[in-house]
Amino acid sequence: MTEDAAPDLRASDADRERVADVLRDALAEGRLDMEEFEERLDATYKARTYGELAPITRDLPAAGAAAVPAVSPAGDPERDGSWSDRIVGGGDAGTSTWAVAVMSGFQRRGRWTVPRRFTCFAFWGGGEIDLREANFADREVVINAVAIMGGVDVVVPPGVEVVVRGIGVMGGFDHREEGVPGEPGAPRVIVTGFAFWGGVGVQRKLPRGEKQRLREERRRQKLERRASRHQLDGSLHDPLGLDAHGLPDRRAEEHGERGRDTDR
Repeated sequence: MTEDAAPDLRASDADRERVADVLRDALAEGRLDMEEFEERLDATYKARTYGELAPITRDLPAAGAAAVPAVSPAGDPERDGSWSDRIVGGGDAGTSTWAVAVMSGFQRRGRWTVPRRFTCFAFWGGGEIDLREANFADREVVINAVAIMGGVDVVVPPGVEVVVRGIGVMGGFDHREEGVPGEPGAPRVIVTGFAFWGGVGVQRKLPRGEKQRLREERRRQKLERRASRHQLDGSLHDPLGLDAHGLPDRRAEEHGERGRDTDR
């Protein structure tokens, strides 16, 4: 769909992040100066619709594809959830191949394609690389993270095998998620690089959609338990006027006495 076809559709975090990637590439190539970059980046993260995103990268290469992703009013086609759907090939042709944070921060999250090798650098800053909703350019991808007095967090979904090979000097790499077997067909993520007075963390979290589904399931089970308790409490009241312990139900007696007084 072109940028004029659905300007009023709400943009997602992933849409805004793809536009931000185009701006970062334009800054690195000298197409934008720092002032223009900061103004457009601020407008990107404030944008709520595709119509607001489209003008931000209209004069930059690949702006149309990045600013307004191909969508339909019914939403994206549903994937069947298999890993084969998420390993899309293309080698190094990922959505983004690098990120830099100097006294600032960066994020890669949502529906993006992880290249075969992704390099990031954080100096007095931090970054987040979230792979829970991502596609993968290959079955094995490498995240090369350099953290100097800063930090980088890598978030992977369940089922992905993680291997950590980084070197830390007065800093470190998180090895807690190593050794967890991957699911058949799932990608392998290798985290490598260098940390000096900084750190590279690795976390395993459920995708947002799965977390929401579990919350809804727990809520449904709670409501069912509450309904079952109410039904049980009602069945424990004997029609002869006995309570749950087989003793006379004082509430039933009082109700009967009030009825007799009214008859008089």
